[in-house]
Amino acid sequence: MNKENLLERLSDIEWDDFEVKEASKNLPQNIWDTVSAFSNTAGGWIVLGVKQNKDKFEIVGINNAEKMEQDFINVLRSREKFNAIINPKCKKYKLDGKTIFAFYVPASDKKPIFFNSIKNTFIRAASGDQRASDYEVNALYREQSFGAMSAKRAKGTSVKSLNKASYLNFRDYLNRINPALSYNSLSNADFNKKLQIVDGNNLTYGGLLFLGSNDVIQKHFSDFRVDYLEIPGLSYAQASPRYTFRISEQENLWEYYFVLMQRLKIYADNIFHMDKNGSGFDESPQFDALREALVNMIMHCDYFSPMKPRIR
Repeated sequence: MNKENLLERLSDIEWDDFEVKEASKNLPQNIWDTVSAFSNTAGGWIVLGVKQNKDKFEIVGINNAEKMEQDFINVLRSREKFNAIINPKCKKYKLDGKTIFAFYVPASDKKPIFFNSIKNTFIRAASGDQRASDYEVNALYREQSFGAMSAKRAKGTSVKSLNKASYLNFRDYLNRINPALSYNSLSNADFNKKLQIVDGNNLTYGGLLFLGSNDVIQKHFSDFRVDYLEIPGLSYAQASPRYTFRISEQENLWEYYFVLMQRLKIYADNIFHMDKNGSGFDESPQFDALREALVNMIMHCDYFSPMKPRIR
């Protein structure tokens, strides 16, 4: 963040990746809440030496700037206060003849990040630091091993736990969209191993969620679903009735994907083009964006959490 970026941010309100603190003489006590929150969310800038009054910012500067900088960095790197080492980036600015510091705290790959006790785990919600709930702390632990959970074995499952129709449809789909794909020539056993659908005699959690039988999925993921609601208004409060369409339960994530894609396509503009040979084709950047968002939601959702993915 250069000086121009800083001045631009100071003309706006604090948000999820930016927070100012007065800190004219000492480090503010709630600075550790913000360090934890930024580390556990998506990172962010902490600016010291700026006072906020409602939506206005006043440059107050920092006394003993070098000592405050060293005190702050030493705490983050000592592991005496935090459970993991944090390496912030530091910028020093002179504004109106006064010294201010801007520290960038990166998102950590060792989440949850907390100080003194696991109870002091914070997350960033809009422009505020919020103490994480037990559910959110557990989700942070799972995020630390992101990708590993889906590859773990789902005990008590086997290839018989796959939904046969979904599995055959998936293999047929791959063969149609990319006939040259080397996986298409593999036997089912080798195909399952290559794509980490199975591990040993068990399905992986990823394989179960993606292509499994719903009865088996429900045993491992209570109330498994991807919810979709069409609301005739900007909120439930404005809507009458509350919703006009809600997707029915599907067998697995593969089935959810296609049902949701068909529904979302209704709302995207499909621009018709004719090439020089007289062949017509559709172009839909809106639909491409919706598809990308849907894929990201399905891929990155924490299915172990009681919170379910929902499109409204």
